[in-house]
Amino acid sequence: MTIHKEGYRILTGLFVILLLLNAALFFLTDSFGIINWIILVISVVFYLFILKFFRSPNRQIISQEGKFLSPADGTIVIIEESYVKEYFDDKRLQVSIFMSAHNVHINWNPVSGIIKYFKYHPGKFFIASLPKASEFNEHTSIVYETGGKLVMVRQIAGFVARRIVYYLKESMTVDQGDQFGFIKFGSRIDIFFPLGTKVNVNLNQKVKGTETVIAEF
Repeated sequence: MTIHKEGYRILTGLFVILLLLNAALFFLTDSFGIINWIILVISVVFYLFILKFFRSPNRQIISQEGKFLSPADGTIVIIEESYVKEYFDDKRLQVSIFMSAHNVHINWNPVSGIIKYFKYHPGKFFIASLPKASEFNEHTSIVYETGGKLVMVRQIAGFVARRIVYYLKESMTVDQGDQFGFIKFGSRIDIFFPLGTKVNVNLNQKVKGTETVIAEF
């Protein structure tokens, strides 16, 4: 287990702020009393909580042709047909993964292929579980072409998650299991498959990025 590169700056800055806060309290109170201990304990717990967001697990990536691996850790919250106006302008099979504060927040390429479309959308920060979050929240839209199939993946920011990081651009060739982004402090991933795609997951199922097979073509 290591720390993801997206956390270096935040964790360093937070460490300095908490260190200065506790040092200032120590010099202002002349002695290390109960208040100092309470603030110190809160500082340590808070820092460890933030540290957990940026953990980067060491996972053995085994490429699986014809299978769509989960792009994130989380829980399946939506499996339904939906109309996707962007890029497709038709009905697709939607599968959504909710990433809680306790999940790893890295996003991985679910398939190998070519990025046919990529767009970043600034937006609002509604609670990620709300249906309107997919369209109105800050998000990215990524269309993968793999084996003649087109699949859209959306990174969606939530009420707390206000920073989406992405490493992709159109026409890139990507490998299954490589990291394509990071959503700071959790949110949601929407996946839009062609109708008729065989989905291997169920509502409320826990999934693991690069390991759980979401669907097969």
